[in-house]
Amino acid sequence: MKTVGIIGGFGPETTAKFYLEVFFKCFLKNKKVKPPMLIWNVPLPYEIEHDLILKSQGEERYLPYLIEAAKKLEIGGADFLVLPCNSLHIFIKEIRISVQIPVLSIIEETAKVLVTKNIKKVGILATKTTLQSKVYENKFLETGILSAIPDKQNQTKIGKIINHLVSNKHTRQDQTELIDIIKEFKKQNIHRVILACTDLQLIIPKIPGLKIFDTMKILAEATVREILTN
Repeated sequence: MKTVGIIGGFGPETTAKFYLEVFFKCFLKNKKVKPPMLIWNVPLPYEIEHDLILKSQGEERYLPYLIEAAKKLEIGGADFLVLPCNSLHIFIKEIRISVQIPVLSIIEETAKVLVTKNIKKVGILATKTTLQSKVYENKFLETGILSAIPDKQNQTKIGKIINHLVSNKHTRQDQTELIDIIKEFKKQNIHRVILACTDLQLIIPKIPGLKIFDTMKILAEATVREILTN
């Protein structure tokens, strides 16, 4: 099996859940050997994280930490890398250039799943940084998928919800607000929504008549595929 290197800590609870998701998905397909995984929990200052999530600024300060993490994991023996954080995929080109091993893209893998399921229109829930970069919208357009995003007021609420999640301060109210935001897509006759922020899966709701795609689970499936590919 291949060894996966996980660039983690954005936030820590999501990284832990991603690890468990990969571990048990591997177990379902191979009950003889545990999957080899390395995790580097990036020692990022909280101020930098706070500015990105709530103010959508200072993202360039992440890059040295991401490149350092990628190189450490490569030196540690990883055969390929994953980054279970949508927002930081704005730097995937720079991360790929910094190492000699493959780096999976959560955006590319999500687009593949939607194309396979013949989905033509989706709503996107993400950080302001992810939406401003249009990494999902541009990738979806390449494959003929239309997308919609929340209005400004709801986007501000999403930023606060995500900040609560990465700080482990989320409440039931956060989930209630997230459900209300998702229901706005139904009013636009959009019945497919992607959680393009891996932290949102921590309070992922179930809403009748609406299919939610969890990008963290999609990346986990792709990671298992690579681990088990000779």
